[in-house]
Amino acid sequence: MQVITPTSRERPDLADRAEDIGDEIWPEYNRHGDVLNLHWSSLRGRFPDFQFVVYDQEADELLAEGHTIPCRWDGTIDGLPSGIDGVMEQGVDLHERGEPPNALSAIAIEIRPSHQGRGLSRILIARMGEIAEAHGFASLIAPVRPNWKERYPLTPIESYAYWTRDDGLPFDPWIRVHHRLGAEILLPDPRSLRITGSVSEWESWTEMAFPESGDYVFPHGLAPVAIDQEADQGRYWEPNVWMHHRVSAGN
Repeated sequence: MQVITPTSRERPDLADRAEDIGDEIWPEYNRHGDVLNLHWSSLRGRFPDFQFVVYDQEADELLAEGHTIPCRWDGTIDGLPSGIDGVMEQGVDLHERGEPPNALSAIAIEIRPSHQGRGLSRILIARMGEIAEAHGFASLIAPVRPNWKERYPLTPIESYAYWTRDDGLPFDPWIRVHHRLGAEILLPDPRSLRITGSVSEWESWTEMAFPESGDYVFPHGLAPVAIDQEADQGRYWEPNVWMHHRVSAGN
């Protein structure tokens, strides 16, 4: 492989070709975030220096895409944005008001299924750190989506985030990748990404029936969805785990 990682500003042609990667990655329900969907399509236009692809020049193939957003963070746990929804809203607001950010937040890492398990996650996280450093930010924060949490949807994220293996490393593979690259856990956030929809929409997204009101576990969900038949609404809060990578620009 001859891999390069250009930003959307550097290679807009590759950014355009990467638009379908997310369709291969995310379960259907995860594409309907109340806040995320308001701003997702504008990330490349608003923040072209902070979105990038992983491109194999030799094979002329897009392998992955990384999304980040500049934000403000005071370095404290209490000062963290309110989940991925909060950091997205804050980053867009800073941009619109022309106020300077001082940190970078990861938003998403998308690796084509055919290329997962090849160490690309390390390349993507390292590239995010490089982008943060290039812009003079001391911190890269990440609302990590723990990818084995779907196996334990009833376990509180506050417990799951700190599970470890026999060797002492984090139990969750995605948390473990960040840990091995030097990140520390700051805060498990049970309400990071909000997704609401009608009952019929949730039935379509999950290919399940919800005959009565209540909390339901569903395929690929990190937590249950709360179904309210009387209000014709399903509400889901996806948990994430805030992690912090120190950037050499701040040392």
